[in-house]
Amino acid sequence: MKTVKSVFSKAVVIFFVFTVICGVVYTAVVTGIAQLIFPNQANGSIIEVNGKKYGCELLGQHYNDTNHMWGRIMNIDVQTYKAENGKTLMYAAPSNLSPASEEYKELVAERIKMLREANPDMAEKAVPVDLVTCSGSGLDPHISPAAAQYQVARIAKANDMTEEEVENIIEKCTDKRFLGLFGEKTVNVLKVNLMLDGILSWIE
Repeated sequence: MKTVKSVFSKAVVIFFVFTVICGVVYTAVVTGIAQLIFPNQANGSIIEVNGKKYGCELLGQHYNDTNHMWGRIMNIDVQTYKAENGKTLMYAAPSNLSPASEEYKELVAERIKMLREANPDMAEKAVPVDLVTCSGSGLDPHISPAAAQYQVARIAKANDMTEEEVENIIEKCTDKRFLGLFGEKTVNVLKVNLMLDGILSWIE
């Protein structure tokens, strides 16, 4: 009996020790390091100007007007779930449609038609694939430099800017390859549009 009590008491002590170490100390240390070294990323990569939050640079926003840059197709669901406080919950996901399906072909064809009509100056150019497909997350904030370049003429005309000015904004909002070697260059659509609106005047 004493042996059982001894083992049980030791187990309880170990349980509480590891709970404190793993649940409190480790969490506090990791959070502190993150806040010290990567404060922006640790707090959600929020784009905030003069105290107003405009979104997260890691999440796409939907644009389809002539004055702004268009991003990837966003597959958003706001009908399935409702929060207890009555607010709408938004979920995003990939389309899960097979490239061989008729529905997929129709969606791509519809998107190409919209892009062609919105960008008549690019009639001789192929539409970049990332402008007509959904990303794996359904909320990708980035497009390729080619997809951004495809929209330069329209954006410049709609905002009474030169194409060089638009291209300069795109360059400022372009994320380079990691360590100069890994991945591809990508353009953050939300940052571009906030700069076009005059909300952002620089990109850190």
